[in-house]
Amino acid sequence: MKIDAYLELSGLAALTGALDAADATRFAESARAHQAALDALITPESLAATPVTWQYRVPELGEGGACSLFGQLADKPYDLTAILGGRTAEAQRLVAEATRVVDYYQRHSRSHWFGVYQARPNVAGEPVLVKLAYFGAESRAEFPLTEDFAQGSNNSWVGLRGQGRLINDVAAFVAEGGGYYTCDPKVNAEACLPLFGAGGRVAGILDSEAFDKQFFAGEELALVVAVAATLSGGVLAGRH
Repeated sequence: MKIDAYLELSGLAALTGALDAADATRFAESARAHQAALDALITPESLAATPVTWQYRVPELGEGGACSLFGQLADKPYDLTAILGGRTAEAQRLVAEATRVVDYYQRHSRSHWFGVYQARPNVAGEPVLVKLAYFGAESRAEFPLTEDFAQGSNNSWVGLRGQGRLINDVAAFVAEGGGYYTCDPKVNAEACLPLFGAGGRVAGILDSEAFDKQFFAGEELALVVAVAATLSGGVLAGRH
């Protein structure tokens, strides 16, 4: 998906439209350069050859599953095999795309955490966002796509509404009444952006978190938008 189309669909066009001419030019040039680099990395041949991780550690959930217990890991790792319907060639391509994007983002960003999620039913038939690949501290694997959960989760809120959220001061956001799901108490900034499939449907989200306030601006903002736009035109979005 082209950068401008992504910005309009995700509700972020006003944010970039507020930049002065020089900053807007730098943003556009940087975003396009990152997208071109990502497109070159994500090919059918590269996806078929990419090693993927099917299991990862997750935190224990608190009472009722409402929140994660930070630093306290569950005994059993989460296995993507069940929710993806087996370790099929299609599942391989999906997780490989997320893995290559995560690797690229980690090499080019100062972010402390980043994950790519797809919207799909879990094994119980419930709509969730499932984490396909990530870097950083362990975090929960599935986020329910329900209005109740969205009151305290940016991931679920964005996954339901298809509108991006950029939070450059988490404490101020919470103080103003914003619901926030804390995975790591050191996080001070978050970019949670939707990923789109055909017809503008929400196919998933990406989530980036940083310990520094005012993190998502300039080059960092251009990078995360380029990644979201690229994923909105790829395997995860059902376009390849």
